[in-house]
Amino acid sequence: MVAQSTDNAVVVKDLERRFGNFYAVNRISFEVQRGEIFGFLGPNGAGKSTTIRMLCGILAPTGGNGTVAGFDIRTQAEQIKSNIGYMSQKFSLYEDLTVEENIDFYSGIYRIPPEKKPQRKQWVVEMAGLKERQNSKTATLSGGWKQRLALGCAVLHEPPILFLDEPTSGVDPLSRRQFWDLIYDMSGRGVTVFVTTHYMDEAEYCGRIGLIYRGELIASGTPRQLKTDYMREDVMDVVCDRPQDAMAEIEHLEGVKEVALFGSGLHVVVETAAQMADPIRQRLGQRGYTVRRAEKITPSLEDVFVSLIEARDRAQQSQAEVRR
Repeated sequence: MVAQSTDNAVVVKDLERRFGNFYAVNRISFEVQRGEIFGFLGPNGAGKSTTIRMLCGILAPTGGNGTVAGFDIRTQAEQIKSNIGYMSQKFSLYEDLTVEENIDFYSGIYRIPPEKKPQRKQWVVEMAGLKERQNSKTATLSGGWKQRLALGCAVLHEPPILFLDEPTSGVDPLSRRQFWDLIYDMSGRGVTVFVTTHYMDEAEYCGRIGLIYRGELIASGTPRQLKTDYMREDVMDVVCDRPQDAMAEIEHLEGVKEVALFGSGLHVVVETAAQMADPIRQRLGQRGYTVRRAEKITPSLEDVFVSLIEARDRAQQSQAEVRR
């Protein structure tokens, strides 16, 4: 069966997955365009992996519908599996096999024609930087090498859509950066990349982002849109000595919404930065702190996410109190 032509690689409408009375994914809707890098950002347990497993045809939804590569996630799971690459959160290769043996095994799984196998194997080896390690047991490779090998095996069959579930969890920053260079390269070749992550800096690499929290999609858009459209308050960068102690001095000031440690300073969410700079400086100065900076900044994705989560929690708490 041939998938219908569409500009969207993934379309989801009111997708839901329940486990008993627990909603792991609660009526989420979004679209992913062909060739874009779409990030699914949220804390552990938010519903990211459950969503990706439904989209890959591994887990059946209990409500809603959707398509991947034009195929129905409810009725055409096998067609979806043949049109996607999937890299799971946990390392999925066989550690007792060599690099070459793993590539050969996945070539068979994906039914790559014999005449194409040498070319695809060479591509994976070169892409992963493992030319000198082809005969090494996979168990002896570093985390970054394992990660690139797993990615190569996931795209051996050159799928149009690639699903990556927490692909850089547990690897060093340099390996994460190199891995994202590979993702950019694939996107440049027209591959659609759907990636789940809980790293805020990693989400900045995506063309668009969906923020998921407690199974609900609470915001979506480009990183720039999320920072400008969803953050109604101002964010101030406050740099002073003893920032952890300083938090307690300013968090109860009128006009201050939230205070959080950020690097060596504080990010302070306020109603209006222009009105709060002097009160913050005065309060800290009166308590003996040296303030080196207190100014409005463009919010980070972390600021946006924390603000949206806390607003959602406050709204749910108010609803619960009303029901009592």
